[in-house]
Parts: sequence; C-alpha cells; structure tokens
Amino acid sequence: MKTAIITGASGNLGTSVVRKFINEGYYVIGTVSSGNSLVNFPKDQFERIVVNLNDQALAKQVAKDIITKRKKIDAAILTVGGFNMGKIAETNTQDIFKQYQLNFETTYNIAQPVFKHMMEQKEGRIFMIGSRAGLDARHAEGTVAYSLSKSLVFRLSELMNEEAKGTNVITTIIVPSIIDTPQNRKSMPDADFETWVKPETIADTIYWYCSGEALAIKEPVIKIYNKA
Repeated sequence: MKTAIITGASGNLGTSVVRKFINEGYYVIGTVSSGNSLVNFPKDQFERIVVNLNDQALAKQVAKDIITKRKKIDAAILTVGGFNMGKIAETNTQDIFKQYQLNFETTYNIAQPVFKHMMEQKEGRIFMIGSRAGLDARHAEGTVAYSLSKSLVFRLSELMNEEAKGTNVITTIIVPSIIDTPQNRKSMPDADFETWVKPETIADTIYWYCSGEALAIKEPVIKIYNKA
C-alpha cells in the first residue's frame, strides 16, 4: 500500500484529495490544524495528525515519524493556504508576512523533509497549490500579499526540480482557477459556477500524475482552469 501525506486534509480540496487517494488504495496521513473537524475515513487507510505547520520543528518531526512508521512516502499533496485582498497602497509588510506564513511557510516546512526523504529514495511526487495570481501578475491586481506569497511557491518548486535532476522526484504546482466550494459560492452568488473547477477534478488530476501512466511525465505546472 503506497503512502501519501495530504496537508490541509479538512479543507474542501484536501478532503477531496484524501477521498480520491483512499479510494485508489493509498494509505493517507492527513494533517489538520487544531480545532478543525474532518470527515471520517477508514481507519485502516487513514491517519489524522494535528500539527501547526508554521512550526518547522514540529513539521520535521511529523515527517520523521511518518517515514519511520511507513518507511516510504510516495506522494505529498500540500493544500494548506489562505487568501487575502489588498492593493499596494493598502498592503503593509505585516500583511505580506501573514500570507507568507500561511501560503509559503506551511508548504516549505513539510516539503523540505519530505523532499530530502524522496531524494534519498530517488523517487516521489510532491504537489503544491499555486494560483493564477502567483503565476502571472496580470491576474494579481488587488491581491498583493497573497500573490507575492504564492509566487514563492513557484520558485520553490523550480529549485526543487533543479536539485532533483537525474532522479524521479518531481515537484508540481497545481494552478486552479476559482474552485467550486460552498464558501466561494456564498461570496460570489452571481457567478457562473459551471466555469469553476470542482475539488474532485483537481483530486483526480493529482492522482493521475501519481499513477504509472504518468511516470515519464515531469510537468512542473499544471493549469486546471475549466471554462474560466
């Protein structure tokens, strides 16, 4: 049974990814922050870990414990993150730092030890969640702190793929358009929901890139825009 780590397992996207990987026969370790509820998954295929991923020492220990117990991590899907609005004139460095902590620090702190482990075994897939705002400044108007923090995720992926040349360790950024969640529907009730991307579609895509069919594909950025 292959092993996957999925951070933000209680979120809309995280829950869909957990469900997909369990359905495909993986053993899944899902991380959540304190106080977050989680769908009940089969205990023989799922383990829940409460951890603050902003604490680098705790994140490293979680990764170490998983590696000790499971011996090998085949995939890591890092979905933790958050959003913030604000143009340059109304964004201060504290706003930027908060988004850095939420979107980059939580990603780096778990990606670093997992990447080290995968480099030692010379194979593994890591997926990070990017954004159109982080990929292209033309989509970043009014989201200065958020887009800056997400842009760092892209650079981290590039650096990891450079270090992993010659191995089958691949880091990929998933770039969705608006994800079809209850929260987004509530905040944008007049939008055309059919143009949005469903969490299940993202989960299916991520899983396919972990499958044997995609073994030879080293795609660093996957855009999932639907009709947007």
